[in-house]
Amino acid sequence: MSLEIGNIDKILGRIGRARILILGDIMLDEYLFGKVDRISPEAPVPVVEITSTRLLLGGAANVAANIRALGDEPLLMGTVGEDDASIKLTQLLKQKNISSDYIINDKSRQTTIKTRIVANSQQVVRADREDRHNLDPEIQKKLLNRFMAVVDNINAVIISDYGKGVITPEVLERVTDVCNEKGVFVAVDPKDTNFHRYRRVSLITPNHHEAGFAYGRRIISEQDLYAVGEGLLEKLEATAILITRGSEGMSLFKKDDEPTHIPTFARQVFDVTGAGDTVIAVFVSAVSAGASLVEASVIANAGAGYTVGMIGTSTVTLEALKKELGHSIKNGKLMAAFDRTK
Repeated sequence: MSLEIGNIDKILGRIGRARILILGDIMLDEYLFGKVDRISPEAPVPVVEITSTRLLLGGAANVAANIRALGDEPLLMGTVGEDDASIKLTQLLKQKNISSDYIINDKSRQTTIKTRIVANSQQVVRADREDRHNLDPEIQKKLLNRFMAVVDNINAVIISDYGKGVITPEVLERVTDVCNEKGVFVAVDPKDTNFHRYRRVSLITPNHHEAGFAYGRRIISEQDLYAVGEGLLEKLEATAILITRGSEGMSLFKKDDEPTHIPTFARQVFDVTGAGDTVIAVFVSAVSAGASLVEASVIANAGAGYTVGMIGTSTVTLEALKKELGHSIKNGKLMAAFDRTK
């Protein structure tokens, strides 16, 4: 397939008009930044002198933040606890102009918090506070009712599954069935434990480890990549699978078409936290703006290249995305990606 750079400009010009629902595990990311000057006398571990802290949206909330940063309207749907963390999370959502109207407070679980200690620009340790049991039937019913209330007024759905219990088999099946009936694009950022349940969706975005695990074949060679990509595409009856491959870029597998391989646009990698959130958010935003699956992959790859150059979960604005793509065009990387689609 031959592409024109002018098409990318047109797509970017249309981004910001869509209404995208994000369903999944909502989290709070806490960062403690500091420096290390000594080893603890109590155990062979570094002593981190904390100099600053930062709270960020994580999980499905970070996907919503990416959608908002691009100018589209995110509808964030999921659950949080009834605790201090949920209050802080709601405040962060308000600051980002993201509605919390579709979020359900669940007394049976605490709000997921991931605490990362970063010293001298390197993550030292991560501590998680969370509950991972599946939603209670009553909470699940409320969630699906809210989904049904808005599904006729959205352009796409992103399922952000971090395995914390929101994406139950029942929720996944119902949402997928309804989206297929109504012709709504549905994309899944998967968790490997649920992989076999992601059937008949528009897009799945596993990394190469998740894809290999799901198919039962480790991706080491190009032959492995083709076997896993084509095999999962057929097994899951999906429209497309986008396998993210770190420094190797991305590979898009589509029904009845040759795979497309897109080299990485990243200039320098500081932190891959949340990169998958950016990939799926930018991809769906681009598709909602009229991009083909290949065009959306190229644009999403540029978004990922931007966010991995930041510390912590981060978002890419439309302006930053344009600059990142412009840099890639200038240095010939984007043309290399286009050449591979012919």
